[in-house]
Amino acid sequence: MDAIKEFAQMINSADKITVLTGAGMSTESGIPDFRSENGIYAQEGNVEHYISEYYFETHPVDFWHKFKRIFSLKLMGNFAPNQGHLFLKHLEDMGKKVTILTQNIDGLHKKAGSSRVIELHGTLQTATCPKCQTKYDLAFVNSHDVPRCEQETCNEILKPDVVLFGGMVHRFEEALEAAYDSDLLIAMGTSLEVTPVNQIPFYVSTESPRAHKVIINKTPTRMDYLFDIVIHAGIGETVAKVQQYIADAR
Repeated sequence: MDAIKEFAQMINSADKITVLTGAGMSTESGIPDFRSENGIYAQEGNVEHYISEYYFETHPVDFWHKFKRIFSLKLMGNFAPNQGHLFLKHLEDMGKKVTILTQNIDGLHKKAGSSRVIELHGTLQTATCPKCQTKYDLAFVNSHDVPRCEQETCNEILKPDVVLFGGMVHRFEEALEAAYDSDLLIAMGTSLEVTPVNQIPFYVSTESPRAHKVIINKTPTRMDYLFDIVIHAGIGETVAKVQQYIADAR
């Protein structure tokens, strides 16, 4: 059977769908990924050093200069959800319980309207005062060279609400539980290279073998063997075909 058609049938028969998304999910919105030849690692040196917990604690002013440049923070508010993000919202509108586990920090799943999003690596859309925990939005962060808390007793340099290198992934146990409880696990635009998130498909394969598993990624990953269906293609073109099959079947 055609892989796209089989994938559409899996979606139609599933009640609970968990989706694991990586940087490739957002490249069609114009946001660069980390590991491709044109990605952030290729454009910047020592990325893991400059956007680490250690560098924020020891050089917070220069941290913000590097952080804003690396993530093109001035542009981040202008990026819009693409066909892949909107497809996942469409599945939710169909009545599926869709839980998105995203490694992305761009906030585009929430912008697309998805209601159950676990941002495993945090978000670029906000920053928090380490002292008083006051939260500030992206517009505030972008309006200051080095954003500081405006509470009268603080003036602390804000910390971005992303998981820096050396930090702990957010809500990982909750993510594992959602994946374990799903009928269908879809990995989209992820190289499955970053731990511990890349262990989720392995966990589902061993602990919940009844669940179907599909991966959509432009290039092969070393975990492709864990999936029932492997699609090496762009996300937008793939979901457009899947959506047509779903529409034809209804």
